[in-house]
Amino acid sequence: SSVLHEKGFFFLTSGSPGQSSGPLKAGTKRHIAALVLARGGSKGIPLKNIKMLAGVPLIGWVLRAAVDSSMFDSVWVSTDHDEIEKVAKAWGAKVHRRSPEVSRDSSSSVETIQEFVRLNTDVDVICNIQATSPCLHPFHLKEALEMITLHDFDSVFAVVRRHQFRWQEVKKESGDMTKPLNLDPAKRPRRQDWDGELCENGSFYFATRDLLETKGALQGGKIGYYEMLPEYSVDIDVDIDWPVAEQRVLRMSLVLLFFHLVCSCLRYGYFGRDKPEVVRLMLCNVSGCLTDGKLYFSVSGEEMLSVNTRDTMGIRMLKKEGVVLLITTEDLMTKVLSDKLAHKTGCKVRQTGVEILGEVKGMLEERKLEWKEVAYMGNDEPDVVCLNLAGLSAVPRDAPVVAVNAAKYICHSPGGMGAVREFAEHILLLKKKAKSQMEQDRIHRQNF
Repeated sequence: SSVLHEKGFFFLTSGSPGQSSGPLKAGTKRHIAALVLARGGSKGIPLKNIKMLAGVPLIGWVLRAAVDSSMFDSVWVSTDHDEIEKVAKAWGAKVHRRSPEVSRDSSSSVETIQEFVRLNTDVDVICNIQATSPCLHPFHLKEALEMITLHDFDSVFAVVRRHQFRWQEVKKESGDMTKPLNLDPAKRPRRQDWDGELCENGSFYFATRDLLETKGALQGGKIGYYEMLPEYSVDIDVDIDWPVAEQRVLRMSLVLLFFHLVCSCLRYGYFGRDKPEVVRLMLCNVSGCLTDGKLYFSVSGEEMLSVNTRDTMGIRMLKKEGVVLLITTEDLMTKVLSDKLAHKTGCKVRQTGVEILGEVKGMLEERKLEWKEVAYMGNDEPDVVCLNLAGLSAVPRDAPVVAVNAAKYICHSPGGMGAVREFAEHILLLKKKAKSQMEQDRIHRQNF
Protein backbone atom coordinates (compact mmCIF):
# COMPACT_ATOMS: atom_id res chain seq x y z
CA SER A 1 0.00 0.00 0.00
CA SER A 2 1.06 3.60 -0.52
CA VAL A 3 2.68 4.93 2.65
CA LEU A 4 4.82 7.92 1.77
CA HIS A 5 5.15 10.34 -1.11
CA GLU A 6 7.80 13.02 -0.82
CA LYS A 7 10.40 14.52 -3.18
CA GLY A 8 9.25 12.19 -5.93
CA PHE A 9 9.64 8.98 -3.97
CA PHE A 10 7.23 6.38 -2.65
CA PHE A 11 7.50 3.04 -0.91
CA LEU A 12 5.79 -0.32 -0.64
CA THR A 13 6.25 -2.91 2.06
CA SER A 14 6.76 -6.51 1.00
CA GLY A 15 5.98 -9.10 3.63
CA SER A 16 4.77 -8.46 7.14
CA PRO A 17 5.21 -5.23 9.12
CA GLY A 18 8.51 -4.95 10.95
CA GLN A 19 10.42 -6.74 8.22
CA SER A 20 12.58 -3.67 7.62
CA SER A 21 16.03 -3.81 9.16
CA GLY A 22 15.12 -0.77 11.24
CA PRO A 23 17.22 2.22 12.24
CA LEU A 24 20.72 1.70 13.55
CA LYS A 25 21.56 2.34 17.15
CA ALA A 26 22.70 5.85 18.03
CA GLY A 27 26.35 6.39 17.15
CA THR A 28 26.44 3.57 14.60
CA LYS A 29 27.54 4.55 11.11
CA ARG A 30 26.87 2.41 8.08
CA HIS A 31 29.48 2.04 5.35
CA ILE A 32 27.77 3.03 2.09
CA ALA A 33 29.45 1.91 -1.11
CA ALA A 34 28.73 2.69 -4.75
CA LEU A 35 29.39 -0.16 -7.16
CA VAL A 36 29.43 0.05 -10.96
CA LEU A 37 29.41 -3.25 -12.84
CA ALA A 38 31.57 -3.04 -15.97
CA ARG A 39 32.33 -6.38 -17.58
CA GLY A 40 34.72 -6.37 -20.52
CA GLY A 41 32.69 -8.76 -22.67
CA SER A 42 29.82 -6.48 -23.74
CA LYS A 43 28.02 -8.12 -26.66
CA GLY A 44 26.07 -5.13 -28.00
CA ILE A 45 28.98 -2.65 -28.17
CA PRO A 46 32.55 -3.97 -27.60
CA LEU A 47 34.11 -2.37 -24.49
CA LYS A 48 31.05 -0.13 -24.33
CA ASN A 49 31.77 0.93 -20.76
CA ILE A 50 34.91 2.86 -21.72
CA LYS A 51 33.87 4.05 -25.17
CA MET A 52 34.06 7.84 -25.40
CA LEU A 53 30.74 9.69 -25.06
CA ALA A 54 30.98 13.47 -25.59
CA GLY A 55 34.68 13.36 -24.82
CA VAL A 56 34.37 11.28 -21.62
CA PRO A 57 34.57 7.47 -21.17
CA LEU A 58 31.02 6.21 -20.66
CA ILE A 59 31.78 4.92 -17.18
CA GLY A 60 33.35 8.27 -16.31
CA TRP A 61 29.97 10.03 -16.33
CA VAL A 62 28.51 7.93 -13.48
CA LEU A 63 31.79 7.73 -11.54
CA ARG A 64 32.05 11.52 -11.55
CA ALA A 65 28.49 11.80 -10.25
CA ALA A 66 29.11 9.21 -7.52
CA VAL A 67 32.38 10.75 -6.33
CA ASP A 68 31.05 14.31 -6.41
CA SER A 69 27.91 13.39 -4.47
CA SER A 70 30.11 12.97 -1.35
CA MET A 71 27.55 10.44 -0.12
CA PHE A 72 29.65 7.28 -0.39
CA ASP A 73 32.35 5.95 1.88
CA SER A 74 33.81 4.16 -1.14
CA VAL A 75 33.20 4.06 -4.90
CA TRP A 76 34.00 0.84 -6.77
CA VAL A 77 34.03 -0.66 -10.25
CA SER A 78 33.64 -4.42 -10.59
CA THR A 79 35.37 -5.60 -13.76
CA ASP A 80 37.34 -8.40 -15.36
CA HIS A 81 39.16 -6.21 -17.89
CA ASP A 82 42.53 -4.44 -17.54
CA GLU A 83 41.62 -1.38 -19.65
CA ILE A 84 38.38 -0.82 -17.75
CA GLU A 85 40.36 -1.05 -14.50
CA LYS A 86 42.74 1.70 -15.68
CA VAL A 87 39.87 4.01 -16.64
CA ALA A 88 38.03 3.33 -13.36
CA LYS A 89 41.07 4.26 -11.27
CA ALA A 90 41.64 7.39 -13.36
CA TRP A 91 38.10 8.52 -12.46
CA GLY A 92 38.60 8.00 -8.72
CA ALA A 93 37.18 4.51 -8.19
CA LYS A 94 38.56 1.46 -6.44
CA VAL A 95 38.52 -1.76 -8.43
CA HIS A 96 37.03 -5.14 -7.54
CA ARG A 97 38.44 -7.78 -9.88
CA ARG A 98 35.50 -10.09 -10.25
CA SER A 99 36.02 -13.84 -10.43
CA PRO A 100 35.52 -15.87 -13.64
CA GLU A 101 32.42 -17.42 -12.03
CA VAL A 102 30.56 -14.09 -12.17
CA SER A 103 32.09 -12.87 -15.45
CA ARG A 104 30.21 -15.19 -17.78
CA ASP A 105 27.52 -14.09 -20.22
CA SER A 106 25.00 -15.93 -18.06
CA SER A 107 26.09 -14.25 -14.79
CA SER A 108 23.51 -11.98 -13.20
CA SER A 109 24.12 -8.57 -11.67
CA VAL A 110 22.95 -9.83 -8.28
CA GLU A 111 25.51 -12.65 -8.31
CA THR A 112 28.30 -10.18 -9.01
CA ILE A 113 27.10 -7.80 -6.29
CA GLN A 114 26.81 -10.65 -3.79
CA GLU A 115 30.42 -11.62 -4.49
CA PHE A 116 31.50 -8.01 -3.87
CA VAL A 117 29.54 -7.84 -0.61
CA ARG A 118 30.95 -11.17 0.53
CA LEU A 119 34.52 -9.97 -0.02
CA ASN A 120 33.95 -6.51 1.49
CA THR A 121 32.55 -7.24 4.92
CA ASP A 122 32.61 -3.60 6.05
CA VAL A 123 29.98 -2.55 3.48
CA ASP A 124 26.46 -2.13 4.93
CA VAL A 125 24.57 -0.45 2.08
CA ILE A 126 25.32 -0.93 -1.60
CA CYS A 127 24.34 1.30 -4.50
CA ASN A 128 24.54 -0.50 -7.82
CA ILE A 129 24.93 2.26 -10.43
CA GLN A 130 24.44 1.40 -14.06
CA ALA A 131 27.44 2.39 -16.18
CA THR A 132 25.18 3.17 -19.15
CA SER A 133 23.29 6.05 -17.48
CA PRO A 134 25.34 9.13 -18.44
CA CYS A 135 22.74 11.69 -17.30
CA LEU A 136 22.91 10.66 -13.64
CA HIS A 137 23.63 13.60 -11.29
CA PRO A 138 24.89 13.74 -7.69
CA PHE A 139 21.55 15.12 -6.46
CA HIS A 140 19.75 11.99 -7.73
CA LEU A 141 22.00 9.77 -5.62
CA LYS A 142 21.84 12.06 -2.59
CA GLU A 143 18.05 12.28 -2.50
CA ALA A 144 17.58 8.55 -3.11
CA LEU A 145 20.11 7.60 -0.43
CA GLU A 146 18.35 9.82 2.10
CA MET A 147 15.37 7.50 1.76
CA ILE A 148 17.53 4.80 3.36
CA THR A 149 19.49 6.93 5.84
CA LEU A 150 16.60 9.16 6.96
CA HIS A 151 13.45 7.16 6.19
CA ASP A 152 14.62 3.62 6.94
CA PHE A 153 14.11 1.99 3.55
CA ASP A 154 15.75 -1.36 2.78
CA SER A 155 15.84 -0.85 -1.00
CA VAL A 156 15.39 2.10 -3.35
CA PHE A 157 15.55 2.12 -7.13
CA ALA A 158 15.21 4.69 -9.92
CA VAL A 159 12.07 4.96 -12.05
CA VAL A 160 10.78 7.18 -14.85
CA ARG A 161 7.18 8.03 -15.71
CA ARG A 162 6.04 6.80 -19.13
CA HIS A 163 2.83 7.55 -21.01
CA GLN A 164 2.63 4.52 -23.26
CA PHE A 165 -0.37 2.30 -23.91
CA ARG A 166 0.56 -1.39 -23.77
CA TRP A 167 -1.01 -4.32 -25.63
CA GLN A 168 -0.65 -8.04 -25.14
CA GLU A 169 1.71 -9.78 -27.54
CA VAL A 170 0.31 -12.65 -29.61
CA LYS A 171 2.02 -15.18 -31.83
CA LYS A 172 1.26 -14.84 -35.54
CA GLU A 173 0.32 -18.50 -35.88
CA SER A 174 -1.93 -18.64 -32.80
CA GLY A 175 -4.96 -16.91 -34.31
CA ASP A 176 -5.47 -15.06 -30.99
CA MET A 177 -6.36 -11.41 -30.83
CA THR A 178 -4.43 -8.87 -28.85
CA LYS A 179 -6.02 -7.02 -25.94
CA PRO A 180 -5.15 -3.83 -24.07
CA LEU A 181 -3.14 -4.16 -20.87
CA ASN A 182 -3.43 -0.71 -19.36
CA LEU A 183 -6.31 1.11 -21.06
CA ASP A 184 -9.93 0.90 -22.12
CA PRO A 185 -10.00 1.74 -25.88
CA ALA A 186 -13.57 2.96 -25.53
CA LYS A 187 -12.40 5.52 -22.95
CA ARG A 188 -8.98 6.31 -24.28
CA PRO A 189 -7.58 9.06 -22.00
CA ARG A 190 -5.79 12.18 -23.13
CA ARG A 191 -2.16 12.37 -22.05
CA GLN A 192 -2.84 15.27 -19.69
CA ASP A 193 -5.63 13.28 -18.01
CA TRP A 194 -3.47 10.22 -17.35
CA ASP A 195 -0.66 10.03 -14.80
CA GLY A 196 1.12 7.37 -16.82
CA GLU A 197 3.05 4.43 -15.36
CA LEU A 198 6.31 4.16 -13.45
CA CYS A 199 8.99 2.03 -15.09
CA GLU A 200 12.47 1.16 -13.86
CA ASN A 201 15.05 3.20 -15.74
CA GLY A 202 17.98 1.16 -14.41
CA SER A 203 20.08 4.15 -13.30
CA PHE A 204 20.68 2.81 -9.78
CA TYR A 205 19.54 0.34 -7.13
CA PHE A 206 20.20 0.84 -3.40
CA ALA A 207 19.97 -2.20 -1.14
CA THR A 208 21.12 -3.17 2.34
CA ARG A 209 23.64 -5.95 2.92
CA ASP A 210 21.01 -7.89 4.88
CA LEU A 211 18.62 -7.86 1.91
CA LEU A 212 21.29 -9.10 -0.49
CA GLU A 213 22.47 -11.83 1.87
CA THR A 214 19.12 -13.12 3.07
CA LYS A 215 16.89 -12.57 0.02
CA GLY A 216 19.44 -12.54 -2.78
CA ALA A 217 17.70 -9.52 -4.30
CA LEU A 218 18.13 -5.79 -4.81
CA GLN A 219 14.46 -5.09 -4.10
CA GLY A 220 12.69 -6.23 -0.97
CA GLY A 221 11.76 -5.36 2.60
CA LYS A 222 10.63 -1.76 2.74
CA ILE A 223 10.83 -0.92 -0.97
CA GLY A 224 10.99 2.62 -2.28
CA TYR A 225 11.34 4.24 -5.66
CA TYR A 226 12.96 7.49 -6.67
CA GLU A 227 11.38 9.15 -9.69
CA MET A 228 13.74 10.73 -12.23
CA LEU A 229 12.61 13.04 -15.00
CA PRO A 230 12.59 11.55 -18.53
CA GLU A 231 15.33 14.00 -19.56
CA TYR A 232 17.76 12.26 -17.19
CA SER A 233 16.58 8.72 -17.91
CA VAL A 234 19.03 7.73 -20.62
CA ASP A 235 20.21 4.15 -21.12
CA ILE A 236 22.70 2.93 -23.73
CA ASP A 237 22.37 -0.65 -24.90
CA VAL A 238 23.10 -0.74 -28.63
CA ASP A 239 24.93 1.50 -31.11
CA ILE A 240 21.78 3.32 -32.18
CA ASP A 241 21.40 4.63 -28.61
CA TRP A 242 24.81 6.34 -28.72
CA PRO A 243 24.07 9.52 -30.72
CA VAL A 244 20.78 9.97 -28.87
CA ALA A 245 22.56 9.72 -25.50
CA GLU A 246 25.31 12.10 -26.61
CA GLN A 247 22.78 14.66 -27.75
CA ARG A 248 20.92 14.38 -24.42
CA VAL A 249 24.11 14.70 -22.40
CA LEU A 250 25.15 17.82 -24.24
CA ARG A 251 21.98 19.79 -24.86
CA MET A 252 18.21 19.81 -24.77
CA SER A 253 17.35 20.00 -28.42
CA LEU A 254 18.85 19.69 -31.89
CA VAL A 255 16.82 22.75 -32.85
CA LEU A 256 18.78 24.79 -30.32
CA LEU A 257 22.01 23.45 -31.76
CA PHE A 258 20.93 24.36 -35.30
CA PHE A 259 20.34 27.96 -34.33
CA HIS A 260 23.48 28.12 -32.12
CA LEU A 261 21.39 28.96 -29.08
CA VAL A 262 23.09 26.37 -26.91
CA CYS A 263 23.79 27.14 -23.28
CA SER A 264 25.47 25.17 -20.50
CA CYS A 265 22.34 25.17 -18.35
CA LEU A 266 20.48 23.14 -21.01
CA ARG A 267 22.66 20.08 -20.61
CA TYR A 268 21.46 16.96 -18.86
CA GLY A 269 24.86 15.33 -18.45
CA TYR A 270 26.77 16.06 -15.24
CA PHE A 271 30.00 17.85 -16.09
CA GLY A 272 31.48 17.93 -12.60
CA ARG A 273 31.86 20.51 -9.90
CA ASP A 274 32.97 23.98 -10.85
CA LYS A 275 36.07 24.85 -8.83
CA PRO A 276 36.59 28.49 -9.79
CA GLU A 277 38.36 29.35 -6.56
CA VAL A 278 41.45 27.48 -7.78
CA VAL A 279 41.68 29.06 -11.27
CA ARG A 280 45.15 30.53 -11.61
CA LEU A 281 45.59 30.72 -15.36
CA MET A 282 43.31 31.43 -18.30
CA LEU A 283 44.32 30.52 -21.84
CA CYS A 284 42.39 32.16 -24.66
CA ASN A 285 42.70 31.52 -28.38
CA VAL A 286 42.98 34.59 -30.60
CA SER A 287 41.19 33.34 -33.71
CA GLY A 288 37.50 32.69 -33.16
CA CYS A 289 37.51 33.65 -29.47
CA LEU A 290 39.15 37.04 -28.98
CA THR A 291 38.40 37.82 -32.62
CA ASP A 292 35.71 36.73 -35.07
CA GLY A 293 38.27 34.57 -36.89
CA LYS A 294 38.83 37.04 -39.71
CA LEU A 295 42.23 38.43 -40.68
CA TYR A 296 42.25 41.81 -42.43
CA PHE A 297 44.88 43.11 -44.87
CA SER A 298 45.51 46.72 -45.81
CA VAL A 299 46.38 47.90 -49.29
CA SER A 300 50.00 48.17 -48.17
CA GLY A 301 49.97 44.54 -47.01
CA GLU A 302 49.67 45.13 -43.27
CA GLU A 303 47.80 42.48 -41.23
CA MET A 304 45.02 43.71 -38.97
CA LEU A 305 42.79 42.15 -36.30
CA SER A 306 39.53 43.40 -34.83
CA VAL A 307 39.24 43.08 -31.03
CA ASN A 308 36.08 43.99 -29.13
CA THR A 309 36.54 46.40 -26.22
CA ARG A 310 34.09 44.31 -24.15
CA ASP A 311 36.52 41.42 -24.38
CA THR A 312 39.54 43.48 -23.36
CA MET A 313 37.54 44.73 -20.38
CA GLY A 314 36.79 41.13 -19.43
CA ILE A 315 40.53 40.38 -19.54
CA ARG A 316 41.25 43.32 -17.23
CA MET A 317 38.53 42.13 -14.82
CA LEU A 318 40.20 38.71 -14.53
CA LYS A 319 43.68 40.17 -14.10
CA LYS A 320 42.37 42.39 -11.31
CA GLU A 321 41.30 39.21 -9.49
CA GLY A 322 44.77 37.72 -9.80
CA VAL A 323 44.17 35.43 -12.77
CA VAL A 324 47.12 35.18 -15.18
CA LEU A 325 46.06 35.34 -18.83
CA LEU A 326 47.89 34.06 -21.88
CA ILE A 327 46.63 34.61 -25.40
CA THR A 328 47.44 31.74 -27.74
CA THR A 329 47.49 31.52 -31.50
CA GLU A 330 48.02 28.64 -33.91
CA ASP A 331 48.47 30.94 -36.88
CA LEU A 332 51.75 32.62 -37.74
CA MET A 333 51.46 36.22 -36.60
CA THR A 334 53.87 39.00 -37.39
CA LYS A 335 55.87 40.30 -34.42
CA VAL A 336 54.43 43.77 -34.95
CA LEU A 337 50.85 42.49 -34.79
CA SER A 338 51.67 40.21 -31.84
CA ASP A 339 53.25 43.09 -29.93
CA LYS A 340 50.28 45.37 -30.62
CA LEU A 341 47.84 42.70 -29.42
CA ALA A 342 49.90 42.11 -26.27
CA HIS A 343 49.98 45.86 -25.58
CA LYS A 344 46.25 46.28 -26.18
CA THR A 345 45.23 43.36 -23.93
CA GLY A 346 48.05 43.50 -21.40
CA CYS A 347 48.71 39.78 -21.96
CA LYS A 348 51.55 37.75 -23.40
CA VAL A 349 50.84 36.22 -26.80
CA ARG A 350 52.12 32.66 -27.24
CA GLN A 351 52.50 30.83 -30.53
CA THR A 352 51.30 27.24 -30.08
CA GLY A 353 51.34 25.74 -33.55
CA VAL A 354 49.19 22.73 -34.41
CA GLU A 355 50.22 20.62 -31.37
CA ILE A 356 48.37 22.74 -28.82
CA LEU A 357 48.31 20.10 -26.06
CA GLY A 358 52.08 19.81 -25.85
CA GLU A 359 52.51 23.58 -25.76
CA VAL A 360 49.89 24.01 -23.05
CA LYS A 361 51.41 21.24 -20.94
CA GLY A 362 54.70 23.11 -21.15
CA MET A 363 53.03 26.31 -19.94
CA LEU A 364 51.54 24.46 -16.97
CA GLU A 365 54.87 22.88 -16.07
CA GLU A 366 56.58 26.29 -16.22
CA ARG A 367 54.13 27.62 -13.64
CA LYS A 368 53.80 24.38 -11.64
CA LEU A 369 50.02 24.32 -12.25
CA GLU A 370 47.52 21.48 -12.62
CA TRP A 371 44.72 21.29 -15.19
CA LYS A 372 42.10 21.96 -12.50
CA GLU A 373 43.66 25.41 -12.02
CA VAL A 374 43.22 26.32 -15.69
CA ALA A 375 40.37 28.02 -17.53
CA TYR A 376 40.61 27.37 -21.27
CA MET A 377 38.77 29.07 -24.09
CA GLY A 378 39.04 27.53 -27.56
CA ASN A 379 36.92 27.30 -30.65
CA ASP A 380 37.77 24.33 -32.87
CA GLU A 381 38.93 20.71 -33.19
CA PRO A 382 42.58 21.32 -32.10
CA ASP A 383 41.28 22.68 -28.78
CA VAL A 384 39.14 19.64 -27.89
CA VAL A 385 41.61 17.82 -25.63
CA CYS A 386 42.44 21.00 -23.69
CA LEU A 387 38.75 21.86 -23.37
CA ASN A 388 38.15 18.44 -21.80
CA LEU A 389 41.13 18.57 -19.44
CA ALA A 390 40.76 22.12 -18.12
CA GLY A 391 38.98 22.75 -14.83
CA LEU A 392 36.79 25.32 -16.60
CA SER A 393 36.42 25.57 -20.36
CA ALA A 394 34.30 27.52 -22.81
CA VAL A 395 33.66 28.10 -26.51
CA PRO A 396 31.89 30.96 -28.31
CA ARG A 397 28.34 30.42 -29.51
CA ASP A 398 29.40 29.98 -33.13
CA ALA A 399 32.09 27.35 -32.46
CA PRO A 400 31.94 24.10 -34.47
CA VAL A 401 30.05 21.18 -32.94
CA VAL A 402 33.24 19.24 -32.16
CA ALA A 403 34.39 22.05 -29.84
CA VAL A 404 30.92 22.64 -28.37
CA ASN A 405 30.75 18.96 -27.38
CA ALA A 406 33.97 19.23 -25.39
CA ALA A 407 33.38 22.51 -23.56
CA LYS A 408 31.86 22.87 -20.09
CA TYR A 409 30.33 26.26 -20.89
CA ILE A 410 28.92 27.56 -24.17
CA CYS A 411 28.72 31.32 -24.46
CA HIS A 412 25.69 33.16 -25.74
CA SER A 413 27.99 35.51 -27.67
CA PRO A 414 29.93 34.59 -30.82
CA GLY A 415 33.69 34.96 -31.15
CA GLY A 416 34.95 38.55 -31.26
CA MET A 417 31.59 39.84 -30.02
CA GLY A 418 31.91 39.62 -26.23
CA ALA A 419 32.39 35.87 -25.70
CA VAL A 420 35.63 36.39 -23.75
CA ARG A 421 33.91 38.98 -21.54
CA GLU A 422 31.02 36.57 -20.94
CA PHE A 423 33.35 33.72 -19.93
CA ALA A 424 35.28 36.10 -17.66
CA GLU A 425 32.05 37.11 -15.92
CA HIS A 426 31.11 33.44 -15.58
CA ILE A 427 34.45 32.68 -13.89
CA LEU A 428 34.21 35.68 -11.58
CA LEU A 429 30.63 34.86 -10.60
CA LEU A 430 31.62 31.32 -9.67
CA LYS A 431 34.63 32.62 -7.72
CA LYS A 432 32.36 35.02 -5.85
CA LYS A 433 29.97 32.21 -4.94
CA ALA A 434 32.86 30.02 -3.81
CA LYS A 435 34.30 32.77 -1.62
CA SER A 436 30.87 33.41 -0.11
CA GLN A 437 30.50 29.73 0.73
CA MET A 438 33.98 29.65 2.29
CA GLU A 439 33.06 32.66 4.44
CA GLN A 440 29.84 30.99 5.56
CA ASP A 441 31.78 27.85 6.46
CA ARG A 442 34.27 29.93 8.45
CA ILE A 443 31.46 31.66 10.40
CA HIS A 444 29.80 28.31 11.02
CA ARG A 445 33.00 26.82 12.45
CA GLN A 446 33.56 29.84 14.70
CA ASN A 447 30.02 29.86 16.10
CA PHE A 448 29.62 26.13 16.53
